[in-house]
Amino acid sequence: MEFLVDFDVTVPQGVPDVEVHQREAAEAVAAARLVAAGHLRRVWRRPTGLGASTIVGLYDADSAGQLDEILRSLPLHDWMRITVTPLDAHPNDPARNAEHGASHVPGGLPDPKLHLVYVLDASVGPPLDVGPLAPGRRRIVPLTGGRFTGPEISGVLVPGASADWQIALADGTAFGDIRYTLQTDDGELIAVRSRSVRHGPADVLARLGRGEPVDPSEYTFRASTEIEAAGPRLDWMNRGVFTTVGGRTPGGVSYATYLVA
Repeated sequence: MEFLVDFDVTVPQGVPDVEVHQREAAEAVAAARLVAAGHLRRVWRRPTGLGASTIVGLYDADSAGQLDEILRSLPLHDWMRITVTPLDAHPNDPARNAEHGASHVPGGLPDPKLHLVYVLDASVGPPLDVGPLAPGRRRIVPLTGGRFTGPEISGVLVPGASADWQIALADGTAFGDIRYTLQTDDGELIAVRSRSVRHGPADVLARLGRGEPVDPSEYTFRASTEIEAAGPRLDWMNRGVFTTVGGRTPGGVSYATYLVA
């Protein structure tokens, strides 16, 4: 079921700026998770005059009850006035018709589709600064812990076997060689390697460099990912093609990894 959700956010008087920034950063991370899970489809700003605006989101949920749980989990929920409008399918909806129509890829090839495998929220330790090399400045950023969840698998990140061997350029662009080990709740080990690039406007990258909270939509953090797993239940991963969307969080990083089908 699809729902149109109007949000009007009002910050209570007397709330410290630092709390507002922390909640806004947490809201951006929560939104990224909802996108990865397929619940948040689109977000818009609706101008209301005099430079003000409200937020409008298109959500997908199994029921009104599930949507209510999703909205109550948002970090800014207690500052929000929310209006929910259930939506019904229309026979002339172009998106609906495209799902059942011909491919848009030249040559009649099938359109690629993304299926969420997991979202990993990892903590990071102080970077090891190797120093300047020909490609850029080499830094090794340890991934010190974390948990991943997905539709079919979940578990923890294995510390001591996970880090980002990163090349940082003078303009703030970072090329990552991210290698980490996951252990599922069933005890199976998964080896992951992602080749990433993080880039964006200079002022945004400068804020990231200072450790300030930055909405992931303000910069690009993408990776091609390879996964190895020995267990029979996970053998399909060895033949999969994967892509990852990343985002920095206060004290850590989030990776949403998808199977390209």
